[in-house]
Amino acid sequence: MATAAPNKNQRQKQATVRIVMMVGIIVCVNVLASYFHAGLDLTKEKRFSLSPSTKTMLRNMKEVAVVDVYLKSENKFPAYLQRLQESVRERLTSFKDIAGTKVVFKFVDPFEGKNDEEKKAVVHDLSNKGIRYFELSQTGDAQYSMQVFFPFALVQYNGKEMPVMLLEDPPDKNTAEEKINYAEALLEYKFANAINELGRPARARVAYIVGNNEDLGIRTFDLLNSVRRYYDLDTLDLMHTLHIPVAYDAIIINEPRTTFTGPEKLKIDQYVMRGGHVLWNVNTLDASIDSLEMHPPQIMAMEYGLDLDDLLFKYGVRINNDLVEDMQNVPLARVVNGGPPELHEWVYFPKLNPTSEHPIVRNMDFVFGKFTNSIDTLLATGINKTVLLQSSKYSRVASAPVRVSLSMMNFPLNNEMFNKPYRPVAVLLEGKFVSAYKNKLAPEYLHLLDSLNEPFKGMCDSNSSMIVSSVGDLFGNDYTTSSGVLQMGYYKYDHHYYANKLFLLNCLQYLTDRSGVLESHSKQVKLRLLDSARAKDEKTQWQLINVGVPIGIVLVFASCYLFFRKRKYEAKASDTTEKSSKPLS
Repeated sequence: MATAAPNKNQRQKQATVRIVMMVGIIVCVNVLASYFHAGLDLTKEKRFSLSPSTKTMLRNMKEVAVVDVYLKSENKFPAYLQRLQESVRERLTSFKDIAGTKVVFKFVDPFEGKNDEEKKAVVHDLSNKGIRYFELSQTGDAQYSMQVFFPFALVQYNGKEMPVMLLEDPPDKNTAEEKINYAEALLEYKFANAINELGRPARARVAYIVGNNEDLGIRTFDLLNSVRRYYDLDTLDLMHTLHIPVAYDAIIINEPRTTFTGPEKLKIDQYVMRGGHVLWNVNTLDASIDSLEMHPPQIMAMEYGLDLDDLLFKYGVRINNDLVEDMQNVPLARVVNGGPPELHEWVYFPKLNPTSEHPIVRNMDFVFGKFTNSIDTLLATGINKTVLLQSSKYSRVASAPVRVSLSMMNFPLNNEMFNKPYRPVAVLLEGKFVSAYKNKLAPEYLHLLDSLNEPFKGMCDSNSSMIVSSVGDLFGNDYTTSSGVLQMGYYKYDHHYYANKLFLLNCLQYLTDRSGVLESHSKQVKLRLLDSARAKDEKTQWQLINVGVPIGIVLVFASCYLFFRKRKYEAKASDTTEKSSKPLS
């Protein structure tokens, strides 16, 4: 009996040591987990993984980026905002996993510990930084209240700062789940783009080319305003400039209507040869709803005579003198006898579906076009061509001169007649472009260029890019006397926002920014909602599965454990019996 107590004390000490070691291991694992994260992304769209371009940008950060997230409040947020909070935390944590100490973030409640006067000052200060508040209405316990919150983050990097809006209100997203899903899909791009933009020594410069009767007025208000938000924008008269400075990262040539002279084309060509990027949006036929309304019931769509064929042909495309007719279209509104607008199918308003996997248009909604030409891609050595926009399966083309008549709306459309599917209307060209004037310029032109310190270049030194579109009114905006200027891509008759503005900004970003951050913009997080009818019908079945299966698994493991434990002790008892039954020698 004397040895029992020491054995008992020894076992208690061993148990205590094991518990202490177990607690120590758990603490160490949690500490390490706070610094090192690892996971396996099994989602189809890789929603928890960063794109390669974002990882490269984060690894190359030279300074510390500080992110203050203002999506925090002393009052409890609704479930969908809590979900967005957690998504922001996860995304910034994934940034920190790559960049290490170069990314620091914290959630801040701007109103914490502030009285009413101090809150007003906070709202004013944040407003000056581009951060505005939203009001959240809440109803509960027979009470109604308004909660102010800030769905923004402020990114500070390279001595500059930029606000990032975390929750947008896209017009084509109706439910809270769809809006949060949309916001989550854009988080990587927004934070990566903010760090990338702040890391630039200066904003990219863009020139809007005029001089050939391009639109420059109320119809291009949203175009110019949208570009000015992200770039240093100038207008450049091609007729009155000696050359296009290569200081411009890109130029926009939008719907010219008069002939380009030889010197004007040479200026564009030499800008391209020196590494410049061009966003072309060119229509070759004169056709518009305005002219159709002025001269009803029909017009003849005639050629402008822009004389750009030789230039674009050398770069690898040809804009045809035709009009695309598409059964997938946006309806035309007609007012008859002063009544409300009547919508009719109108084949000259194609609804263009971006099916390409290129980051410029991947996962993009329809783009709205009017009186659009088709594009042919041609053989050009060293030039890669990517179709960004095209007509639908049921389309055809009508060659100039085209008679456009309102009477077409009175006849039903026949699928069999639309037998020219998938006609390209926007193409990305990339590679080393060769000048359209190589071995063609007269000696006096060559001497003139030399005198301007702009010697003629017959080929690009490195890869360049341009985008050629023939979509009519692609970058134009409508307007009304009651609402004023409408957003680019908004069609007031079907109240739908098409992706024209997104296409414009994506094109410019791709042309001016070679970091590849745009790749993360095309990430799509699919919203997988429950089938409410099926969930209701199978409710009991899934409740039994969710409750019964875990209990069953525990019982199976418990039975196996008891079975093998019993076998183990039965074997020991058998060995003991055999030893005790042996006679002593």
